[in-house]
Amino acid sequence: MPSIAETVVEMTEWVFPEHAGAPGQIHGGRMMEWITKAGTMAAARVARGTVVLGATDDIDFLHPVRVGQIAILRAQVEDVGTSSLEVGVRVWAENVLSGERVVTLNSHLVFVRVGDDLRPRPVPARIEPRDAGEAALVAAARARRAQRVARLADKAARREAEGGDDVADVDPAWRFLSTRSVLPEDALFGNTMFVGKLLMALDEAGGILSMRYCKGFAMTACVDAMDFYSPISTHEVVTFRAGLNYVGTSSLEVGVKVLAEVPWTGEVRHACSAFLTFVHLGTDGRPRPCPSFTPTTEGARRRWAAALARRARRLERVKRLKATLAGEGGSCAS
Repeated sequence: MPSIAETVVEMTEWVFPEHAGAPGQIHGGRMMEWITKAGTMAAARVARGTVVLGATDDIDFLHPVRVGQIAILRAQVEDVGTSSLEVGVRVWAENVLSGERVVTLNSHLVFVRVGDDLRPRPVPARIEPRDAGEAALVAAARARRAQRVARLADKAARREAEGGDDVADVDPAWRFLSTRSVLPEDALFGNTMFVGKLLMALDEAGGILSMRYCKGFAMTACVDAMDFYSPISTHEVVTFRAGLNYVGTSSLEVGVKVLAEVPWTGEVRHACSAFLTFVHLGTDGRPRPCPSFTPTTEGARRRWAAALARRARRLERVKRLKATLAGEGGSCAS
C-alpha cells in the first residue's frame, strides 16, 4: 500500500501571455485546468484505471501567478474510498530571477474510478500513512468526505423545496449565457470530456459576467464546493448559465449552472453547478470597489443570504489555511 508521499505528482508550467486573464497574471480557468490535470494524473496512477472528477471541496487562490513566473503544481492522493480518491493539489509561483516560491493556490478534489461504461469501479489500492503528518491528512480527507455527504443531502433537499437552482430569478441585466460544443480534442479518456476543459469554460462565463458588472478586470479568488452529477461526452453541447448572487466591497459571487444537451434528441441534463468568487481589479492589479447592488426579489435575497454563508465559511477556511502554511515554515516548497 502506498504512502501519500509515494503518490505525489509534480507538474511545472511556465506562464506565458497566452495564459493570462487580467493583465499580467494567469487566467483562473487556466489554473483550474492545470490543477485538474495534475490531480487526474495522481489519481489515475493510484487507481490503475480511468478516473473522472466527481467533486471539488475547495479551490482557494491566495496570490496570482504572474506572466513570466513558473507555476509548480503538486498533487497527492490523501485517502482512498471504495471507488473514490481524495486528492490535494497545491500550487507555488516561482520567481525565476530570485528563486523565491510562494504558495499561490490550495485545493481538494475528489476523483472516481470508472469502467468503460462510466460506472464506479473499486480502487484496488489503499493509502498507508507513513507518519503522523500523513495520518493527519488522511483524517482531514475523511472529514471532508463526511461534510460532502451532508452537503449533497442538503442540496437535494433544497432543490426539492425550492424547485431547483436555476438562475431565472436573477436580474436579467446580470445574467450571462454561453454555449459550446464538446470536441474530440476535449476528451482525455475515451469520449468523456476532460473536466479541466469544463472548469476553464465555466470560469470564463463567470468572469465575463463579473467584468460586465464591475466594468473592469476581475480575478478568480475562490471556487466553493461543487459536485458533478453527470459526465459529458464529445459531440454534446454544453451551456453555461451564470447569474450574479452577491456583491461585497471589492468581490462578488457568481453562480454558474452547467447543462449538457444531446443535440440529436434534445435531451438536456444538469451536469454541475458552481459558485465562484471574483475580485474587481484596477489597471494596477489592485482590488477596487464594486458597484453597489441590492437584491430586490425573494429569490435574489435567498441567493444573497446563501452567498453570505458561503463567504463566512470561506474566510474561516482561508484563515486556517494561512495558519497551516505559517506553521509549515513559510511559503517555500518542501
